[in-house]
Amino acid sequence: MSKPVAVITGASRGIGRGIAIELAATHRIVATYKGRLDGAQSLAAETGAAIFQCDVGSAEDRKNLLAFTKQTFGRLDLLVNNAGMPQRERKDILEASEESFDEIINTNLRGPHFLTQAAAQWMLEQGSGRIVFITSISSYAASVARAEYCLSKAALSMSVALYAARLAQAGIKVFEIRPGVIRTDMIAAVEKVYEERIAGGLLPQRRMGEAADVAKAVRSIADGLLDYSTGQVINVDGGFHLRTL
Repeated sequence: MSKPVAVITGASRGIGRGIAIELAATHRIVATYKGRLDGAQSLAAETGAAIFQCDVGSAEDRKNLLAFTKQTFGRLDLLVNNAGMPQRERKDILEASEESFDEIINTNLRGPHFLTQAAAQWMLEQGSGRIVFITSISSYAASVARAEYCLSKAALSMSVALYAARLAQAGIKVFEIRPGVIRTDMIAAVEKVYEERIAGGLLPQRRMGEAADVAKAVRSIADGLLDYSTGQVINVDGGFHLRTL
């Protein structure tokens, strides 16, 4: 029997790469990248993944991604919406620009929302499938210098709930994974600050998360261990969501 097929967006580095490495033993992988061809090529060499350049914010790229997947593997069993971006410059909410807002919303919300719409239609034809959205603790934790990012993730959480409700009766399961502070190049510039805050009690579990921690949560979904929990939010955040006093 052929291995199931997983599409993982934004897989050339960070969390997406960790997910691709975790799933490669059990799935045929389509890994997307936007600009980091070197990272995508090294991932392909390590895992055997098929790589595809895709700006998830582009409708044409999303269409071409699914066409490539269909042509290459003929089916889609798991979609992992991981691709996203931080704002290019942190600015107070009173100063942040509409241009930054539009760019973040296009990539972090519009892209995965409409990629899921198209993928779900394909899964409905198949009669099965699983969908994972990688969101963030920023979906509920206010950061006034990152307003557009927080808004994009909060709205993406609702996208998860909507798709989970719409697709449940068809047997397609939809999940949200909310990473906390994860060691990736996205936070490299402020990693030391986070390490100090974690040591000071920011997280009940006194360590920064790793991409592999998020990948293990995706593994549990991919293996069907949570198939009676559609719409579930899985916090991979060292206990940040507990909001302890």
